[in-house]
Amino acid sequence: MKQTSKQQIYIVIIFISLVILCSCGKGKSEKDTGHQLVKDGRPNIILIMSDDMGYSDIAPYGGEIETPNLTELAKGGLKFTQFYNTARCCPTRASLMTGCYPQQAGIGHMTNPSENPDGHNLGISEYQGFLSRNTVTIAEVLKAAGYNTLMTGKWHLGFEKEEQWPLQRGFEKYYGIVDGASNFFQPTYPRGIFVGNDTITINDENFYTTDAFTDNAIQFINDSKKEEPNSPFFLYLAYNAPHWPLQAPKKDIDKYRGKYMAGWEKLRSERFERMREMGLIDASWKLSTEDDIVEWDSLSEDKKKEMDLRMAIYAGMIDRMDQNIGRLVADLKAKNLYNNTIIMFLNDNGACAEGGMLGGGPASQLETKEGYFLSYGKAWANASNTPYKEYKHWLHEGGIASPFIVHWPEGIDKNRQGSIVREYGFLPDIMATCLNLAGADYPKEFNGNKITPMSGKSLKPLITEGETRIHTEPIFWEHEGNKAVRIGKYKLVQMWEQNIDDNWELYDLENDRTEMHNLIKQMPERAKEMIALYYDWADKMGVLPWNEVRQIMQKKKEEKH
Repeated sequence: MKQTSKQQIYIVIIFISLVILCSCGKGKSEKDTGHQLVKDGRPNIILIMSDDMGYSDIAPYGGEIETPNLTELAKGGLKFTQFYNTARCCPTRASLMTGCYPQQAGIGHMTNPSENPDGHNLGISEYQGFLSRNTVTIAEVLKAAGYNTLMTGKWHLGFEKEEQWPLQRGFEKYYGIVDGASNFFQPTYPRGIFVGNDTITINDENFYTTDAFTDNAIQFINDSKKEEPNSPFFLYLAYNAPHWPLQAPKKDIDKYRGKYMAGWEKLRSERFERMREMGLIDASWKLSTEDDIVEWDSLSEDKKKEMDLRMAIYAGMIDRMDQNIGRLVADLKAKNLYNNTIIMFLNDNGACAEGGMLGGGPASQLETKEGYFLSYGKAWANASNTPYKEYKHWLHEGGIASPFIVHWPEGIDKNRQGSIVREYGFLPDIMATCLNLAGADYPKEFNGNKITPMSGKSLKPLITEGETRIHTEPIFWEHEGNKAVRIGKYKLVQMWEQNIDDNWELYDLENDRTEMHNLIKQMPERAKEMIALYYDWADKMGVLPWNEVRQIMQKKKEEKH
């Protein structure tokens, strides 16, 4: 045989060998970023978010609602007592997904709703009503780092154009509601169910969003492990429970029917004592008070029964969510994925007082599949937020304090499992944490766009090592003119009031986290310093005065009509 023929044969053998080696790799094709083609040891990451739930509703945080699965995650993991959201659904999701402040992410106020596609687009990048392309999502970064990226549930970060939807922002699989709130039993377009970029019609009489989101999350994990068994996954499971409308399966409602007939004052007192016993709050803190809460005993017997039912449905929604978290955990165990999966559970804002003192929506729609705006009201929300002040929308602790549970068998030392973490963190820290866990870098540019630096810091040292202060710099909030700054143990906060700007409050959260003792007159210099920090931050973020935002929105409304 000629030498050249031998060389050709060798070349063919080498080529075939290379093809076989490549076919045995991760199968990432476009997603392969050069990681070794062996089993990936990085953790799977699951981020679970509830919607409009109070700080003390679940059992690990002092609630009477049956949440055994979250309790088990807390016992085997860590409970953070001072983790913060942004006080509202979509700004929270914007900050969570991007690691930036809401204004940096383009959602300085709210997302554009399907009924009014540009209603919150003020023509300013910080207030455009959908995610900015000068930010990246956790999914976009992790996808580039070799993770399978999955999402089920509520998106609420842009509806008007397909380019704003989950698949166009880094998720490979999506099932859920692109817009915000929807009917739990009968979601219909535009507040209906999307599979990928397509809408579907729900005809199943037993359909319930909480169940469906979990079903599809489990299926997505199944599919991803079949398609790419050696690749880790990132799952964002965004439940819409217990956001209004108040709707739950009958058996879950019946479990709580009659249990709230003692009223909100007693419920609040019982939760407060339980939280003290659990070590969640300092025994020296006083239970916050709200002067305008109607007394339970002033209600008629019929009204008491209605309010008991509203709270029973709300509790049933949380109970059902916990049952579904249990199903997801069981599936992870069955697939031998549980030990190296980090699960983070949190809520998007404080309890919702929308709908007035005694709730919104006709009582006749309770326990039906009808209705949209059905809420439990301010009085029950006050109990849900025990022991803190105020609600969703506002920046006192009741508006921004979130239960936050982190569970990771392989990453949390057994001696620390079940511990309470008292250092504070906030939403942008989730992006930094996910990137740290994945060994991924935050990009300076992405898809041709310059990317805003993230504002968070990784919580991994708190998760894997122990108590250490993460934030030495101030962190900030602004929503609808409400303002807040936290640095160390001090928090400066202001509730927006028309033509008033001298109503700042200052609190020492180490000694008074229920915000009962305003120190503004005792510590004027510290307050002055923190006020200056706030306005410097607001200027850099492009925060608009709330009056100006309201005027722009009113003008848009008038022009439309």
